[in-house]
Amino acid sequence: MSVFDEAPGTDAAIPGGAPDAVPARGRGPVVAALMMGMALAALDGTIVSTAVPQIVGDLGGFAVFSWLFSGYLLAVTVTLPVYGKLSDTFGRKPVLIAGVIVFLTGSVLCAFAWNMAALIAFRIVQGLGGGALQGTIQTIAADLYPLKERPRIQARLSTVWAASAVAGPALGGLLAESAGWRWIFLINVPVGMITLYLVGRYFAEPTRTAPAGRPRVDWAGALCVFATGALLLTALVQGGVAWAWFSPPSLALFAGSAGCAALTVYVERRAAEPVIPGWVWRRRNIAAVNLALGGLGLLMVAPTVFLPTYAQSVLGLNPTAAGFVLSVMTLSWPLSAALSSRLYTRIGFRDTAITAITLALLILLAFPLLPFPGRAWQPALLMLLLGGALGLFQLPLIVGVQSTVGWSERGTTTASVLFCRQVGQSVGAALFGAVANATLAARLAHAPGPGPTGDLDSVAHALRHPADLSAEAADVLRRAVASAVDHVYLGAALAATLSLLALLTLAPRRFPTLDHPAQGSAPNPDRA
Repeated sequence: MSVFDEAPGTDAAIPGGAPDAVPARGRGPVVAALMMGMALAALDGTIVSTAVPQIVGDLGGFAVFSWLFSGYLLAVTVTLPVYGKLSDTFGRKPVLIAGVIVFLTGSVLCAFAWNMAALIAFRIVQGLGGGALQGTIQTIAADLYPLKERPRIQARLSTVWAASAVAGPALGGLLAESAGWRWIFLINVPVGMITLYLVGRYFAEPTRTAPAGRPRVDWAGALCVFATGALLLTALVQGGVAWAWFSPPSLALFAGSAGCAALTVYVERRAAEPVIPGWVWRRRNIAAVNLALGGLGLLMVAPTVFLPTYAQSVLGLNPTAAGFVLSVMTLSWPLSAALSSRLYTRIGFRDTAITAITLALLILLAFPLLPFPGRAWQPALLMLLLGGALGLFQLPLIVGVQSTVGWSERGTTTASVLFCRQVGQSVGAALFGAVANATLAARLAHAPGPGPTGDLDSVAHALRHPADLSAEAADVLRRAVASAVDHVYLGAALAATLSLLALLTLAPRRFPTLDHPAQGSAPNPDRA
């Protein structure tokens, strides 16, 4: 017996029954399509960043260019639960095809944008398709493989994200300088068309039990979820940036989000087929994974947002070298994810994740202990170790929770955990940004000589122009940045602690997995 000794599940919990698995001989082209579709979504989060100077120079709108990223993030996040439910209701294939078409439509529109407002609007259209890509691809990956083989496809998708994080900024800069920034969006078209061909030609979705009546879509619930997420994420993204936290716009957005959340609960409790069904939070294993991955999203803000600033401002590295300090994390993450099955087949999903997040907690706590100013290899080593720990943490939880539900619930379950992770990132960006700026304000309140006393961005900008600063002032600013980032990492350690507590207190010792080589067969009691 393997240590897939998670508690046996039951197909009785699967509304409508589960379909037979996709034949192994047809997986290759489908997996290629999934990886290309995932590359579309993953690259689009990073490829635009290095082309911002060219875009602003051409279209103007410097004051609002951050919405190129915020608008895309908003659209992806708030549509994840909707697409998850739609894929469970109508099937994965139509949702994925529709998502790719919407994404490509947004890409073409972005390429022909005539001003910044139009580009932001078209980026939101891209995000509406990106939400379908992220959630549905992860769900199809779980549909394609039985439990013991599932780490292979998930590790490949993790590799796509890692490669995109490294290659995206470089590719964006290259295209912007050589061909023009509009090609950053046009390059999506051939990749998307190949993805559509492979999905349409090779992905024959298995036959499933027909529902008793005509499928009903909870459009009212979808609209409420969209409004709640949009208001909340707008408040988090723009608070402390476009307006003060306790200003009327922030208070109005938070109040509107709370009101929409209450309305969402009211609507969903009365819906026949809710977008976010109550069982997502009533089942301990799914609730635990939702909270744990929400904590992961929170703590990921520390390395991805603040480490590059630390590397440039404190260590004095150029942007390329600073990017390398962060990119080493994307090398160890997919490697540990690919090897994670060797551990969770022995000790189970929960204990593997607990071990990994404990290691991540210790690594995050080690960051404030680095010497000042230190050497570049020191934070790089910590990020290499952190990537290994987080790859070992995330993949077992996703594979585990997907394995506790049947086909007709897997899309909703996958979307819920991805949604929580995305919301965690948005909350973390706002929260840790406030922590960093508060630390800077306290450290620089009595700083000698003239210099910036505002937020982290202004301090980092001043340090990139050292000729304008005295040696004493530059040292004070560097120490202030180091202290601010140290506090952010302590906050990330707290987020890791919350993830650990969620697993210890909510997650069952053994996940009730449904291991069926042909999805729909009886549960196998000999499994972890």
